[in-house]
Amino acid sequence: MHTRAKGSIAEERGCEFLRKKKLRIIDRNVYNRFGEIDIIALDPDNVLHFVEVKSAVTYEQAVNNITPSKLQKLHRTIQTYLQQKRLNLDYCIDALILSDEGLEWIENITL
Repeated sequence: MHTRAKGSIAEERGCEFLRKKKLRIIDRNVYNRFGEIDIIALDPDNVLHFVEVKSAVTYEQAVNNITPSKLQKLHRTIQTYLQQKRLNLDYCIDALILSDEGLEWIENITL
């Protein structure tokens, strides 16, 4: 299976998980000149969650793909998205880690 196909499957599983947690999916695969946002979801408290989805065989392999450089690009991508959509909401950056060990949601990751 191609990497893109695996990523799409992981993102779909991630969206299902977030919906079960009562978040509403606002957007997916948002691209701009700085990068991509995998999932954008809104929680019941009107906080936007910008979710980076990573999948690998092991948890460690997946989580190690979230580098400081990746987070910096993601932050710039988010700022551009918020400006383009004229949104002024609280937000956080989350990670959904999918591995053979299961799925883990890490909320509010930082640089």
